[in-house]
Amino acid sequence: MKIKKLYAVYFSATGTTEKIVRRIADGAGAVLGLAAETVDFTLPAARKEHYSFGEGDLVIFGVPVYAGRVPNLLLPFVQSGFSGGGALAVPVVLYGNRNYDDGLIELRNTLEADGFHTVAGAAFIGEHSFSYTLAAHRPDEQDLAVADRFARQLAEKAAALPAAPSEPAHVNGCDPIRPYYTPRDRKGNPVNILKVKPKTSDACVKCGLCVKKCPMGAIDPADPSNVPGICIKCGACVKKCPKGAKYYDDEKYLYHQHELEEGFARRAEPETFLG
Repeated sequence: MKIKKLYAVYFSATGTTEKIVRRIADGAGAVLGLAAETVDFTLPAARKEHYSFGEGDLVIFGVPVYAGRVPNLLLPFVQSGFSGGGALAVPVVLYGNRNYDDGLIELRNTLEADGFHTVAGAAFIGEHSFSYTLAAHRPDEQDLAVADRFARQLAEKAAALPAAPSEPAHVNGCDPIRPYYTPRDRKGNPVNILKVKPKTSDACVKCGLCVKKCPMGAIDPADPSNVPGICIKCGACVKKCPKGAKYYDDEKYLYHQHELEEGFARRAEPETFLG
């Protein structure tokens, strides 16, 4: 197929998903002789738009995995905010070293329902949004090397296709999609942190950066210590605060954080799917 346009499309609160999606898009573009256009729908204003694609487009589409799936508050926009129009798409997910569970196959299915034809898929690892130690500094150079190889193979495959595939790309996961992962304490009781919100220390200088970076628009511009909106625990305000003023102190949140750090310290490796 003749690929006419290339897109890097992503939600990326802390920049890790963006790093991988752009790396794949740029690598594929080098093979195809195309510069990738960017659609960043991380911030609320971008999710007020509708994005349409068409035949001849190749879209690298990335989201983070929260609790083993596409984030529940993001999924409705991924379902309604994009029209594939017969474009080729590559679902890419990024997870924090535990497991991507059904996140990749859920994203694949959603893109197919949006009118895309999926031709490949990938799951990469990024530093966990709750932690500075779990998958610290990832994606790293080893991950980027995998992304580069995948990008070349993807571009070659897309260019060699005689027509858009009639079947979705094969990726790992269960279909029907399983429920979101639920953390549990040592007695087996569910650990519910859905309503937990970040706190603000006296180090805050009210620069407003957390307000600008919050993908849910949840932080009060007049008082950054006030979080009246929904918090998805993406880590943007904590990890991007120049003064380190944002933090979580909820007992259940910290339990889950430490459980993840202790239980999933091994190095998970990226998985790519081109079949």
